Amino acid sequence: MQEKPASTVLLNAKRIVVKVGSSLVTNEGRGLDAEAIGQWCQQLAALVQGGREVIMVSSGAIAEGMKRLGWVTRPKAIHELQAAAAVGQMGLAQVYESQLRENGVGSAQVLLTHADLADRERYLNARSTLLSLLQFGVVPVINENDTVVNDEIKFGDNDTLGALVANLVDADALIILTDQKGLFTADPRKDPEASFVHEAKAGDPLLEAMAGGAGSSIGKGGMITKILAAKRAAGSGASTVIAWGREPQVLIRLSQGEAIGTLLVAQTAKVQARKQWIADHLQVRGAVTVDDGAAAKVQKEGKSLLPIGMTAVAGDFSRGDVIAVRAGDGTELGRGLANYSSAEARLICRKPSSEFEGLLGYTGEAEMIHRTNLVLTG
Repeated sequence: MQEKPASTVLLNAKRIVVKVGSSLVTNEGRGLDAEAIGQWCQQLAALVQGGREVIMVSSGAIAEGMKRLGWVTRPKAIHELQAAAAVGQMGLAQVYESQLRENGVGSAQVLLTHADLADRERYLNARSTLLSLLQFGVVPVINENDTVVNDEIKFGDNDTLGALVANLVDADALIILTDQKGLFTADPRKDPEASFVHEAKAGDPLLEAMAGGAGSSIGKGGMITKILAAKRAAGSGASTVIAWGREPQVLIRLSQGEAIGTLLVAQTAKVQARKQWIADHLQVRGAVTVDDGAAAKVQKEGKSLLPIGMTAVAGDFSRGDVIAVRAGDGTELGRGLANYSSAEARLICRKPSSEFEGLLGYTGEAEMIHRTNLVLTG
């Protein structure tokens, strides 16, 4: 373990996902802590105004719903927890919206489930929405959709959601704000020899042992879920910082390269990691044939595939399915995630994006396959 974190990881991070746990958001379950949320929002706004792209993944809906419903004891019935989440989500969105607006930045509420990110079409839809919001300078505030799922309600693990969002938007870094300073080699309350881990490699098996083992979901303050989230985020090239959420100006100081908390460094470059992720999920559902010009742009220039360069569409596929890109002689050039179904692709084949609305009835992406979702195979 190194003693000093590689501070440039956060210093150079352009797109950041911040995850904050319910114990911090609700001040240990006593309802939303508007003051603490206000401090984070002030920092989020400063990052956005400084040219960063930031997404907030926030817990706290159930605790706030319980407070609004006058419930003192957390219910055990799933439908009651879901009802509390529905009520509390109103307050959660309201406090983030008002606090961010006070700091001159817009916000958007996005409710996701793990199923949204497992289904390729919904994955692309969520990705397009979030990237558009970031482009507009808006801070998306994401929570698990507790009104329709029960995994988060049962296990209290929004750390995984934070990592999935980092994967979804190709984030450079994931910052997990928690009620602890970071990771120790052992529980410092029990082991006087325990030392603080300043930096390690994300995915290092030793980290899971330190946090209580992979089978433990309640480890040292839930640290195991954060270790596993960092491992998942590293799969798309995002490094993770685990830090105390009430550290003064923690987000600003991290973005300035200050060594705070535990840094878990991704071992794969972001672009390589994303390509590998796509390659690992390839199951071809169809294909498009392209002309020589499009083939050259895709292969030699690393460009996206535009419909105007397509000459034929084969197979029956949906938006988000993996399709092959073939040259005129049938040689496979690459594979990637389709932005349009096969029926739509046939309509826009050989057509410029200016004609999409008239042909499809709506204006979608300009690309058939975006370069970030395209892996060259030929």
